Amino acid sequence: MRTKLMLSRGAMALAFVSLAAPAVPAPAVKSDRRIAADIERYMRAAVEVERFTGSILVARDGKPIISKGYGFANVEFDAPNTPATVFRLASLTKQFTAAAIMILQERGKLSVADPACKHLAACPPAWQPLTIHHLLTMTHGIPGVSALELGPLRGLPVPWDQWQEATGKKPLEFEPGTKFRYQNAGYTLLGFIIERVSGKPYGEFLQENIFAPLGMTRTGYEDPLRIIRNRAIGYKQMPGDPITNVPYREVVGMYAAGGVYSTTKDLLRWDQALYSDRILSKRSRDEMFTPFRDMQPGRGYAYGLWSSREFGRLRLAHGGNATGFITYFARYPEDRVTVIVLSNNERGSAGKISNDLSAITFGEPYEIPRERREITVAPSLLEQYVGQYEFQYPETSYTITNEGGKLMLLEPGYPKDQMFPESETEFFSKAFDVQIRFVKDDSGNVTGVVVRQNDSTLFEVMNGRKVQPGLKPRA
Repeated sequence: MRTKLMLSRGAMALAFVSLAAPAVPAPAVKSDRRIAADIERYMRAAVEVERFTGSILVARDGKPIISKGYGFANVEFDAPNTPATVFRLASLTKQFTAAAIMILQERGKLSVADPACKHLAACPPAWQPLTIHHLLTMTHGIPGVSALELGPLRGLPVPWDQWQEATGKKPLEFEPGTKFRYQNAGYTLLGFIIERVSGKPYGEFLQENIFAPLGMTRTGYEDPLRIIRNRAIGYKQMPGDPITNVPYREVVGMYAAGGVYSTTKDLLRWDQALYSDRILSKRSRDEMFTPFRDMQPGRGYAYGLWSSREFGRLRLAHGGNATGFITYFARYPEDRVTVIVLSNNERGSAGKISNDLSAITFGEPYEIPRERREITVAPSLLEQYVGQYEFQYPETSYTITNEGGKLMLLEPGYPKDQMFPESETEFFSKAFDVQIRFVKDDSGNVTGVVVRQNDSTLFEVMNGRKVQPGLKPRA
């Protein structure tokens, strides 16, 4: 969605599944060669229809079934994406931050039960109840801070003491441990804690304790002055539109919440290390992988990873979205299967592609990407959908109006967006990768809406309840 649906139109993981196209049935058991062929057929459609550019890797038992790049890492130089291309990981960084905390706990330097303020300088009174566990599970209640609140340095690298001061002035949004809200702030503070406890810069600690021991030679913490071979450039392209550069954003400011870069090959090394005691003990790994509680049925946030059941299997996964990059890392530990999708198209669909590649691998139904086509529906039909819809997770609302035969979607803080019909109950945006399906009861009354988005960060499906019908158009 756009709160986190625009944060992924901004920050979420919504698995794009075409509701109109018939599913492609897959055999229950397939050879790796057949899986690779089916994935390649799927990816050709993803490149053609969705303008996917990036690198993918699907592996079983640490051995790639397919590892391949698509499109360009640098359009201006015609440099192709390959398995060696380096991508910004965005929020995939969080699992490395969580692992660093677990390493320090194993060494007796801290405990996740410690008050966060024990390891932070100039901790405001509002943060006194917070523990490191709250920061790891995003149940801390610390609100985000806007660029305006940061003052005259907005748009430039902001000193972290200034960020902490601005953040600390705001009250908590809820009592720690009572709610979950996806926020970068907690992982930023975890970076501070890692540095203060270890006595080393965040990136240096990761390099010495995770990347170098695992031979992750193409992985590191972002440094704008460093020359990084085979680094991809981030772009933006919607189907039907020309490819463009993305606006500048200071990546160093993403810090412990999103500042690491890597390749698909290096991420596979990391994945395999999580089956052994090379970096973390089994006790630490079990703690890291256990969600605090279900935030949705069967889905919860652990330490830097989502834990859920997908295709009848445990999945530990996370997505990322920033500065022209959409990323997704998924591991199915019961099957020793790893699916990694790294895209340098900001309007890409790494989360949806990861789900579909997983379905192909496990012999589950999946759908080949297709062009969405607008149809004509009776203007009277649109009146059924007019109203306000509330979403519990994340807490937000949509207002849907019928303006001159056009179905318009409005979310607070964002511009109106026209939704185009592809069936009598399904609509899609041409400006963003968002699709909505209206839900009706047995009497044909509209009771809710299901929202899907094709990128990577948080949510796969959002279900909204209709709470107020018959609204008038508003700006």
